[in-house]
Amino acid sequence: MNNIFDKNKIYLVTGAAGFIGFHVARKILELGYDVVGYDNINDYYDPSLKQSRLSILKKFSKFHFLKANLEDKASLENVFIKHKPEIVIHLAAQAGVRYSIENPDVYIQSNIVGFMNILEMCRHQKVEHLIYASSSSVYGANTKQPFATPDYTDSPISLYAATKKANELMAYTYSHLYRIPATGLRFFTVYGPYGRPDMAYFLFLNAILEDRPIKVFNHGKMRRDFTYIDDIVKGVLLTITKSKAVQETTNTVPHYVYNIGNNKPENLMDFIGYLEKYVGKKAIKELLPLQPGDVIETFADIDDLTKDTGFHPDTPLKVGLEKFVAWYMDYYSVSI
Repeated sequence: MNNIFDKNKIYLVTGAAGFIGFHVARKILELGYDVVGYDNINDYYDPSLKQSRLSILKKFSKFHFLKANLEDKASLENVFIKHKPEIVIHLAAQAGVRYSIENPDVYIQSNIVGFMNILEMCRHQKVEHLIYASSSSVYGANTKQPFATPDYTDSPISLYAATKKANELMAYTYSHLYRIPATGLRFFTVYGPYGRPDMAYFLFLNAILEDRPIKVFNHGKMRRDFTYIDDIVKGVLLTITKSKAVQETTNTVPHYVYNIGNNKPENLMDFIGYLEKYVGKKAIKELLPLQPGDVIETFADIDDLTKDTGFHPDTPLKVGLEKFVAWYMDYYSVSI
């Protein structure tokens, strides 16, 4: 993968203390390149986990970090002026579907105002490529499976999804007006070591170990395109030079959106079964109806990403979950 990078370039990774941002930044640093990290380390979930990720990144001499909000335009501008990043990998955002129902204001500030600031910086500093996080949630009430990028995405069922759809439209507009090469990545349920504690797999494992009931929505009749973090990192890095946004910029708007997932939806109950197997305990299941803002199934059509970049996810769910459980036991000093 080394040959897709240019050692003279600076890579800005926003959300560097977050789950995906941390893994992407660490991989680029491991390959020997310069990374500028930007994150506000908010308390949406345990900040100590974010600090743990950050402590790993800070061991690299080529890592530079600034703690600040995306809405803080002056701080963001200083980063762009000081470091002059050519590649921007924008992964910072206020995450969570259900949390957006309870706290809508923070989503507008971080995901809309913050993203606008990123676009403005990319415009004025003339970056070579902006890669930004979208989400499978943009497909909303769409019932067609698998989800393909040309599919209808104008019926979001959560504010979080609406902000991600807005990001795609904003990026397209800036690409059209200012010829900024931009690639949006619609992530499908990412999991793995150093993952987000608010995600189902993390909550499930914690509850199983503590003999607490787990909330299984829609009575377990849900399927997710669970994607292991190493596969996600591989896909993100491949888009840097292989996305259509940078390959075809002569007569078209240099903006392209890809699905990035495992292309193999798994049953939620099977997912729980793997966790039970690896800890040697049965889960106490509390079967509940579908939650507002949730979708029953996510299934990524990744043909475009595979064709353009050669991306192939290759981590089976049982392998990825075994690695996650092993990390969890070590990180939290749990023995069974």
